Amino acid sequence: MISFRNVSKVYNGNVKALDRVSLQIDKGEFVFIVGASGAGKSTLIKMMYREETPSSGQVFVLGKDLAKMRKREVPYLRRRIGVVFQDFKLLKDKNAWENVAFALEVTGTPRREVNRRVTQVLNMVGLLDRRNAFPNELSGGEQQRIAIARALVRNPDILLADEPSGNLDPKTAMEIFAILERVNLYGTTVVVATHAHDIVDNLRKRVVELREGAIVRDERRGAYHY
Repeated sequence: MISFRNVSKVYNGNVKALDRVSLQIDKGEFVFIVGASGAGKSTLIKMMYREETPSSGQVFVLGKDLAKMRKREVPYLRRRIGVVFQDFKLLKDKNAWENVAFALEVTGTPRREVNRRVTQVLNMVGLLDRRNAFPNELSGGEQQRIAIARALVRNPDILLADEPSGNLDPKTAMEIFAILERVNLYGTTVVVATHAHDIVDNLRKRVVELREGAIVRDERRGAYHY
């Protein structure tokens, strides 16, 4: 489903963000990407939805070689990938329902289907009763749940999350990861870059550790540290 083959990424001619990374993630897996700040976690995630492309090596996602993909093909790839960011990226002038619905409306989804799917995902994240609230009326945890609902509303094959609990208190962070774990149980492949030691230790999923752009550990049922 996701395959990195000897991938390196260099910025500004000499700053190496990724160093000969080879990684295979199969359908239905839940994978934590861990490591210190600057280790390459965000670059790895961005490569998976073609926000970044490799300086060398190959990245395959859903059977596509992303470096060879034409620009016009990228939006179609991203319809099959949900992305959740640390800073939520909600539209401030739209309420919770409209933020989630927008992801479908831009692709021309019929109104009845929009209503069905938005209701379904808001129920899943426990916020159907907050559908009319605007982002500034929602807590950080609620905003992140809406961001997850938006990422899920197109029934993606893959859900990527870059530090999804970075701005949240520990209790709320645990609730967010419980949602991600439930999403994975439905068959969605989940990849999460995180510093959340306690959650990684609790959930015991596959852990891939990066250090200075290189994979130094890939462990099934792993913890944050050795």
